[in-house]
Amino acid sequence: MKRKHFINSVGAGLAGMAFPLNSFASKLDFENDQKIIKPEHLKEGDTVGIVSPASAIFETQPYQIAKETFEAMGLKVKFGKYVKSRYGHLAGTDNERAEELNNMFLDSDVQAIISLRGGSGAARILPLLDYEAIKNNPKIFVGYSDITALHLGIFEKTGLVTFHGPLATSTWNTFAYDHFRNLLFAGDEVLLKNPDSKGDELVQTTNRIRTIQPGKAKGKLLGGNLSVMTGIMGTEYFPKDWKGKILYTEDVGEKIYSIDRMMTQLQLGGVLDQISGFIFGKCTDCDPGGSGYGSLTLEEVIDHYIKPHGIPAFSGSMIGHLDDNFTIPNGISAEIDADKGTIQLLEPPVK
Repeated sequence: MKRKHFINSVGAGLAGMAFPLNSFASKLDFENDQKIIKPEHLKEGDTVGIVSPASAIFETQPYQIAKETFEAMGLKVKFGKYVKSRYGHLAGTDNERAEELNNMFLDSDVQAIISLRGGSGAARILPLLDYEAIKNNPKIFVGYSDITALHLGIFEKTGLVTFHGPLATSTWNTFAYDHFRNLLFAGDEVLLKNPDSKGDELVQTTNRIRTIQPGKAKGKLLGGNLSVMTGIMGTEYFPKDWKGKILYTEDVGEKIYSIDRMMTQLQLGGVLDQISGFIFGKCTDCDPGGSGYGSLTLEEVIDHYIKPHGIPAFSGSMIGHLDDNFTIPNGISAEIDADKGTIQLLEPPVK
């Protein structure tokens, strides 16, 4: 599923609110003072709550497939109260979707929460979430794409480790499931490395890593979908301190000039000045669009903003709108090797 991102001029909106995020560093050092909260690991027999905090799904089969998927993992499934609701393209009103997510965190019978799908609209419920309840009832929370807004808002407000990973309706192949299980069931300090996709060819031609700036870097992982991230910049739900963080990002269906605009926003907002490392996953169906002839390439755009910082960085990681998808824990310490294109967790992501 592709998230239709409809805010095409976030740069213009930033002009009225732009300020360097590093101005917050002297007031509050989250790297040292923010308490990171890890959720409990999953085990067979646990219940996973399925919520729909963004766009709606109108067919019946995806719900049944999602249920069967988690049952195949040995888990029980509980759907949210409004998971099949509809308000325009959204899965219910803002109040309904927020209530559903709040209730799942409060439900003592639920051990993990996963989003049914992304799409758009998750940021609308950020002011309606009960962050005190989330902080006091920490649980595994998984999703990607538009769910990025919730990951960043929850991390900023509570310090809870959440997981940028497959949606309930994603393709749960062996690659995606193995990474999900190793992180959330076993709690392993996994090494995230692209698969060997060489097949019968002499060299690997797909899922290749491109080193932007060589070297290794350590820091806490934090990121998500690029357009959703930049869409909430300047708000209280966007992390204020990126000092020493490893920023990872991805996107889908965006034109290269839009990616350039978003990277400009990260630069002007002070994010790129603070991070210790950078990972760009996949930009699925990203092309020049109407700009056509004379457009910068995606590589040129990324290099323009990242190389001057001299930090270890690479692109091509299995993060994004794709079937073979890593599960990435926000707020967990890791070391990246930009020459090898690997992410090594340095601590367990769950208790």
